Amino acid sequence: MNISDVSAASGLPPKTIRYYEEIGLIRPARSTNGYRDFSEADGHKLAFLGRARSLGFSIEDCRILLSLYEDRSRASADVKAVASEHMNRINRKIEELAAMRDTLGDLVKRCKGNDRPDCPIIDDLSGRRSVANG
Repeated sequence: MNISDVSAASGLPPKTIRYYEEIGLIRPARSTNGYRDFSEADGHKLAFLGRARSLGFSIEDCRILLSLYEDRSRASADVKAVASEHMNRINRKIEELAAMRDTLGDLVKRCKGNDRPDCPIIDDLSGRRSVANG
């Protein structure tokens, strides 16, 4: 398969496929004229990578998961460990985002949004706390 074919089959753009090749995640064969020649297995690996990336796994996580995917003697505990650590990172990020939402929500609520220049949002962003706003 050429890059257009494997792109259509995997759902990944050619630029991403080239990048994955550049960083060693996939290694397509080369034809005598130097063109990439993707196998069906390459297509499956690319689809696997696309799905893993859509779930937010890092490139390094993908490298580990791909090696586990290719290792038929793998222990599912190894796969679970990678996924669990990623889920922990997601949960930490959700907590950070919730805290940001709460802080910003409080600032928006405290801002009168009128024609006056005083604004608790600006005060907070500049590191000042308005006396009138707490």
